[in-house]
Amino acid sequence: MYAAVLEQRGYRIRVIEAPLQALAELDPAEPDLLIMLGGPVGAFDDASYPYLIHALRLVQQRIANGRKLLGVCLGAQLIARALGAEVKPMGIKEIGYAPLTLTAAGQQSVLAPLQGAGPVLHWHGDQFQIPVGATHLASSQDCPYQAFSVGNAVLALQFHPEADPRQLEAWLVGHAAELQAAGIDPCTLRAQAAAVSDDLVRLSQQMFADWLDLPVGEGEA
Repeated sequence: MYAAVLEQRGYRIRVIEAPLQALAELDPAEPDLLIMLGGPVGAFDDASYPYLIHALRLVQQRIANGRKLLGVCLGAQLIARALGAEVKPMGIKEIGYAPLTLTAAGQQSVLAPLQGAGPVLHWHGDQFQIPVGATHLASSQDCPYQAFSVGNAVLALQFHPEADPRQLEAWLVGHAAELQAAGIDPCTLRAQAAAVSDDLVRLSQQMFADWLDLPVGEGEA
């Protein structure tokens, strides 16, 4: 859903499957933008999934270099971890479409378009704390910490603004075992996706575009 926004701004997109490719060989400062998306593992599962060690280093170096970095779900949790914040299980699964509540700072941030977008997609069982020095931007009924930013360069989102509700079926099939284990009916999620605001895709793209256009000053991150 964000590919069109990136292409309009002249970005060349490279997709990396983090568990399968050598993250340690990537130059963290080279890309103009790094987007780290979600995954089914926990942000502290290093022993079982060693690629997370390299992903964390990539995030740390990206932040240190003051380069644009967007983290979604697991990506956001890794940003929180890189900044010294706690990431832990919630005790429940927050899966489905539910409203997002913006903080006062969030209402003045690039997330502002989502305030009127209606329910957004949540799909996680872990949550991050807000790192020291970061700005808390949003919460939901089940998760008090849904988003934070560090200057204009770093944006961390627990929810999934990148998920197109018109393509949710791929998520339902790919996560069938997780849904069954959590006792969540895919028919309910399918109905929720069909009922979300027609404006959600447009407003999510606007949010992303607004963040891309934010200037990053020296040492800001």
